[in-house]
Amino acid sequence: MEANLKRILDKVQQLMRRSKAMQQESDRLRRTLTETEEKLRQAQEQTNLLRMQLDVLKMNAGELNTADKKEIEKKLNGYLKEIDRCIALLSE
Repeated sequence: MEANLKRILDKVQQLMRRSKAMQQESDRLRRTLTETEEKLRQAQEQTNLLRMQLDVLKMNAGELNTADKKEIEKKLNGYLKEIDRCIALLSE
């Protein structure tokens, strides 16, 4: 009986150690995920900025075809609407 109790106690302690190790690994993975998501967000922002700069350079160089010009106008109009919406929200 005492041997069974000792064996159960050993197993419980082993499970507690495993649980702690798994929790630490989970915490590490969450931190890694958060860092990776932030890096991805920054990379997407940088990509968008570079695309906008490329569009401006193309426009200044006169290398845009009609479809590209319409796309840029559409984007600019969208930005202006968003700015107007933000101004309206700030004015409230």
